[in-house]
Amino acid sequence: MTMKLWGGRFTKEENQLVHNFNESLSFDQKFYHQDIQGSIAHVTMLAKQGIVTEEDKEAIIEGLEGILRDLESGELEFSREHEDIHSFVEATLTERIGEAGKRLHTGRSRNDQVALDMKLYCRDEIDAMGELLKRLLEVLLKIMEENLDTFMPGFTHLQKAQPVTLAHHTGAYFEMFYRDGRRLKSIRERMDECPLGSGALAGTTYPLDREYTAELLGFDGPTQNSMDSVSDRDYVIELLSALSIIAMHLSRFSEEIIIWNSNEYRFVELDDAYSTGSSIMPQKKNPDIAELVRGKTGRVYGALMSLLTTMKGIPLAYDKDMQEDKELTFDAIDTVKGCLVLFTGMISTMTFRKDVMEASAKNGFTNATDAADYLVNHGIPFRDAHGLVGQLVLMCIGKGTALDDLSLEEFRSVSPAFGEDIYEAISMKSCVAKRVTTGAPGREAMEKAIALCKARLRTL
Repeated sequence: MTMKLWGGRFTKEENQLVHNFNESLSFDQKFYHQDIQGSIAHVTMLAKQGIVTEEDKEAIIEGLEGILRDLESGELEFSREHEDIHSFVEATLTERIGEAGKRLHTGRSRNDQVALDMKLYCRDEIDAMGELLKRLLEVLLKIMEENLDTFMPGFTHLQKAQPVTLAHHTGAYFEMFYRDGRRLKSIRERMDECPLGSGALAGTTYPLDREYTAELLGFDGPTQNSMDSVSDRDYVIELLSALSIIAMHLSRFSEEIIIWNSNEYRFVELDDAYSTGSSIMPQKKNPDIAELVRGKTGRVYGALMSLLTTMKGIPLAYDKDMQEDKELTFDAIDTVKGCLVLFTGMISTMTFRKDVMEASAKNGFTNATDAADYLVNHGIPFRDAHGLVGQLVLMCIGKGTALDDLSLEEFRSVSPAFGEDIYEAISMKSCVAKRVTTGAPGREAMEKAIALCKARLRTL
């Protein structure tokens, strides 16, 4: 068996089952790039401080860069004999360049090393996630711009409530995903401190320049407490929380698309590339992507709850339990990234049935509130107007018609205040156009909202 980094204290080989249970290379190999990036910065600092020679530094960096190239080309493969990515890289380096490779770990512990790797990995993934969110926001913005006059019912309690536009409805999701983008940026700012140089928990006696290491790795500065540095996973929990909220927003929109895609609604037509059929029913076109996005949300929630539970009972400083953060986080990141890519593709290719949407708004009495407002504007108290329009709705239900289809005599049968202008007042266009306050669906308000959305997008 390969010699462990910690093997000097022990007189027996590690039991194979213990090794299998303890090892993390099978999953922490995912951040080999970050591990090598951190090691290059560390040895550069060691040489600057005179802790290793320039010759050793050059040999180590050349060896590390060679390992990176060979891993990325597939020429070098990971060996399960090694416990983790750190021991794999160090052993491979020493095998290639000899004694100089053994000096790489000077002034460093695997505790601060893995804390660094995880931070670098999460930072890179936050940047990648931010780009995927931007792409989704661009698609949402395009839908908004193209549907300022696409009328549809707005809902409360899944019941048709008031008329809005598709631009306005889509804008609600723009707000959600924009907050997600800001949330990720905020997490990135809070995690921008470098833990390398904290040692196992109490720093080191070597004259390290932690500020220089932080600068080399693009951090704002070093962490301020060595015990917290190696035991902190708050940033991972924050990231998992943000991913859970992104997944929740994707799930909510997916739920609506599933409903809109049903035969009862027919608001949207999904592109064939983002749908599947039935093995037995030839007529089926199923919204599988939307359903899977909705389903995978629970998986992301599970990662958050699992890590919160793992961390809640851990005393200072580092404990092996914390190894459990990686698989959960890797899976959650990959899941949300995959969902964002597929969801963005799905909504960018689906077709909106604008005529069906408008007819649904009209036939769902979504203009009832505007009919009541009409009466209020003719001197009738709102509470009385509410009751009178309720009578009209009941009449329509009995006749199987919309408010727009009632005759003027039928309107006047409940109140003589109704005039011929009632039809214009309760048309879908008028109902929406009158709503011009900030955040409302009227064209004037929505044009301002779209301009703001474009400006916000540039800040992410």
